[in-house]
Amino acid sequence: MAEVNRQILLVSRPQGAASVDNFRLVETPLKQLASGEVRVRNHYLSLDPYMRGRMNDSKSYAQPQPLDEVMIGGTAGEVVESKHPDFAAGDRVVGMFGWQEFGTSDGKGLQKVDTTHVPLSAYLGPVGMPGVTAWYGLNRIIAPKAGETVVVSAASGAVGSVVGQLAKLAGCRAVGIAGGDAKCRYVVETLGFDACVDYKAGNLYKDLKAVTPDGVDGYFENVGGEVLDVTLARMNAFGRIALCGMISGYDSEPKPLKQPALLLTQRLLVKGFIVSEHMDVWPQALKQLGTLVAQKQLHYRESIAQGLENAPEAFLGVLKGRNFGKQLVKLI
Repeated sequence: MAEVNRQILLVSRPQGAASVDNFRLVETPLKQLASGEVRVRNHYLSLDPYMRGRMNDSKSYAQPQPLDEVMIGGTAGEVVESKHPDFAAGDRVVGMFGWQEFGTSDGKGLQKVDTTHVPLSAYLGPVGMPGVTAWYGLNRIIAPKAGETVVVSAASGAVGSVVGQLAKLAGCRAVGIAGGDAKCRYVVETLGFDACVDYKAGNLYKDLKAVTPDGVDGYFENVGGEVLDVTLARMNAFGRIALCGMISGYDSEPKPLKQPALLLTQRLLVKGFIVSEHMDVWPQALKQLGTLVAQKQLHYRESIAQGLENAPEAFLGVLKGRNFGKQLVKLI
């Protein structure tokens, strides 16, 4: 077995936009396992927009990522050595080992997964944190009724793609917003949304109005900025907005609302949420999502970067919308 663990550390905080210079690749000797420990060879690393917020030393829902430590992140891999009674070599597991090739754990926070019908990588996407995020925001905040219109920003991404498909299963009209013709075609033709608006086409309000003739009852927000402003202007009275992300402002200046009065005049419910604070729904959500993926009723797409050394560049691509679907790094 390898005796060296390659890791990527966060070594500086971004001044403005994040860059590859904020990270450093290091090699660390692997220590011998102690009693009660388990070692995992990570196969996949998950890259997610929330990581950008952790790079800043500012008040948020979680502590900042410490400097000179392994960058945070979800991982999926295989147990290669175990001195823990609950884990054996060959077990497939998901955890939070971050940007490194090997993880060592006392077993806490490590979850065994069954890859018989669901691929290992899907446990970092539709049957993992992004899928549960979609499930919670749609079912617990938007709470859609059949016949309502639900709009989803970043509709081709890891979270948005699941939101729209679950909305369709609930009998709703699902309308996506995505960047570029290829992503919009995928959202409609593969994911089964009723319509998709390309925000890069330059006619966002007009195009969204055309595909939401009855207005918008529920909105799942991943982007913020102009996309939020335009969708707010289409919201029906007593509409519900699940605030999941604001990626348009993560790497730049904040983007204030143009018409905040609409929140009042339309009597809107706007609720932000962090999915890790709602662990009570995870078993129910994962059961449904896993069944749908296993039965090929829930479609998903992955963008895969090869090799740990390419994680920083792939992550910066996520912030710029270059990824198509769930962004992963394949480590083996």
